[in-house]
Amino acid sequence: MKVLITGTAGFIGSALALRLMARGDEVVGIDNLNDYYDVGLKQARLDRLKAQHGFTDIRASLEDREAIDEVFAEHRPQRVVNLAAQAGVRYSLKNPHAYVDSNLVGFVNILEGCRHFDVEHLVYASSSSVYGANTKMPFSVHDNVDHPVSLYAASKKANELMAHTYSHLYRLPTTGLRFFTVYGPWGRPDMALFIFTRNILAGEPIEVYNHGKCRRDFTYIDDIVEGVIRTLDRIPEPDPDWSGDQPDSATSRAPYRLYNIGNNQPVELMRFIEILEDCLDRKADKKLLPLQPGDVPATYADVDDLMRDVGFRPATPIEEGIARFVAWYKEYYKIR
Repeated sequence: MKVLITGTAGFIGSALALRLMARGDEVVGIDNLNDYYDVGLKQARLDRLKAQHGFTDIRASLEDREAIDEVFAEHRPQRVVNLAAQAGVRYSLKNPHAYVDSNLVGFVNILEGCRHFDVEHLVYASSSSVYGANTKMPFSVHDNVDHPVSLYAASKKANELMAHTYSHLYRLPTTGLRFFTVYGPWGRPDMALFIFTRNILAGEPIEVYNHGKCRRDFTYIDDIVEGVIRTLDRIPEPDPDWSGDQPDSATSRAPYRLYNIGNNQPVELMRFIEILEDCLDRKADKKLLPLQPGDVPATYADVDDLMRDVGFRPATPIEEGIARFVAWYKEYYKIR
């Protein structure tokens, strides 16, 4: 089928596009190649996609309403995966307007395109950040998530609400995916694994927040992509058991679903660093710092719904995933 993916120069978007084309789908990709991080890395990801048959590369920003309308009108995708967004918790403290433009204005443009051009299914990236101040573990899609602690998290919660509105009003099938700390080859330079690897190899200190006591449900990129594809292939139906007396936030009378995609095995940051040190055969110079504003001390995904509905749960061990990242990093940056 023809799938529109936004954010194809991004970490998850590029990996997803490769997998979809490998199975014979046609991919129309949108990215604006902004300079939030190394544009050279984004271009290298796109070059891999352009080398494949069935990829159309479009340069546009989600907040450009006319450009997005033109993409839908010209290419008529059957399904859409919205991964383009302004990412980063800490960056949202410095540049809040970027999140409004991309994550709110941009997302409504995608919803409108899906509505007016009869898209069969919209899958969109939410985030584990929506759990905010919640402390009950593991995080369940059935839990209330009304206490975000960053504007990034609030924008992702808003996406879920906006998607539900379109599912309810226009019967647009939508599936929101709450990703948990994605890592692996071709990853983002603003994420801890990338920063730690670069600094350790350069003999520079690494900043370890919450004195290393943070716990994250690190999820390997291949597991994320598998989860996206399986949910993309399963168009949600209205839940006949949904009740307004006891509203379940993960389902609806509308064709709407939410899923966590996480490894279901949180790892303490200090253990994460130990594994990286072993892979690099070098010790890190750790600068211990308090928890940063907007961050949460722990994430832990309940993936029972994902397993029940699409028969999949992420399972790549953190040791294996970090080793693969380090091998890629050394090859990409030509480090001996």
